[in-house]
Amino acid sequence: MTNQPKADDKAVKTKSTFRMECSVSNNIKANAEKIWELLTAADNYTKWNSTLNSLEGNIALGGTVKMKVPQAPGRIFKVKVTEFTPNKTMLWQDGFAPMFMGKRYFTLSPNTDGTIRFTMSEVFSGLMLPMIAGKLPDFKPIFERYAADLKKEAEKI
Repeated sequence: MTNQPKADDKAVKTKSTFRMECSVSNNIKANAEKIWELLTAADNYTKWNSTLNSLEGNIALGGTVKMKVPQAPGRIFKVKVTEFTPNKTMLWQDGFAPMFMGKRYFTLSPNTDGTIRFTMSEVFSGLMLPMIAGKLPDFKPIFERYAADLKKEAEKI
């Protein structure tokens, strides 16, 4: 993960022939435990996250997550949780290297003012990317909405 957004809530996208990345960050006025609970409680995801139609599975190391999104009606995306450090980092991935791989990174970092910096990045890579890239949605507004939804829910008292 290399693409670090500079401004809160504004996604950044970079693209080359065999790699595409989209990232978003924001500062959340909540503790890491509360944010982590939102990110890992599959049963409640669609209650706060407007970028999903459904999400189910086990959001824990080695778990599988299945989700449906409005941008791909009728499709079910299935990802594996391959990294999981509670209250800090998580990685969801799917695909077959070197052909096509998608990796979504979630990171929580404490700020000196007591807020938590949330960053989410998705990296697509592989030999098939040039053929697939044009069919992928614009992730910037989706990621911005995801980060805003998370912030709004986490900051509820």
